[in-house]
Amino acid sequence: MSVIDLTNKTFKEEINDNRLVIVDFWAPWCGPCSAFSPVIDEVSEERNDIKVCKVNVDDERMLAMKNKVMSIPTLLMYKDGKQVKRTQGAMTKQELLEVIDQVQ
Repeated sequence: MSVIDLTNKTFKEEINDNRLVIVDFWAPWCGPCSAFSPVIDEVSEERNDIKVCKVNVDDERMLAMKNKVMSIPTLLMYKDGKQVKRTQGAMTKQELLEVIDQVQ
């Protein structure tokens, strides 16, 4: 499944899903974000049981503020519209898969 770019207008609608929804807060100038992006994209393509979304914090500052994102990359994970996990920093594919398995 392809990654969905979120905006302040689409955020609530997209996180209300019966699948696990992962929201990646990132910025184009962020080195760790650039390193992590292919990892989360690959997991998104491989796993149909999750939904992966991204928020560019430069374009969506209010959304980052509402979600108290202070450093990037930050992943917020939701089930049925409720946040169930928050991680900060880049991770390997294996680490990301382990986090997903913990919260599913």
